[in-house]
Amino acid sequence: MKRREILDLIPKDGFIKVPESGGIPLSPERKVILMRKGNQLFNEGEIETAGRIFITIGYTDGLIRVGDYYYSQGNALEALRMYKAAPAQDKVDMITEKMAYIIRQWLENK
Repeated sequence: MKRREILDLIPKDGFIKVPESGGIPLSPERKVILMRKGNQLFNEGEIETAGRIFITIGYTDGLIRVGDYYYSQGNALEALRMYKAAPAQDKVDMITEKMAYIIRQWLENK
């Protein structure tokens, strides 16, 4: 397979689907309730469910904490997804730089 054919197989939006945060209109009171529930779930180790809540309400700090958790567990792609949704550009840059370094190393050692 030629290089151009391989590049054509890459999805136009990339490999990581970033959810849109804050997509559901909620009252401020409902957002606070969901934020508290998300924090409770996060503290209880229900990271994925907490992340879904944080995405729904667009809670930046919660998304960053979920991203930090995934990163500490070695799941850089899921961390990147959370950081992109936050948005936390400094953390996105950090991960993409590390990924680019790894790819460069692979190419150099080929």
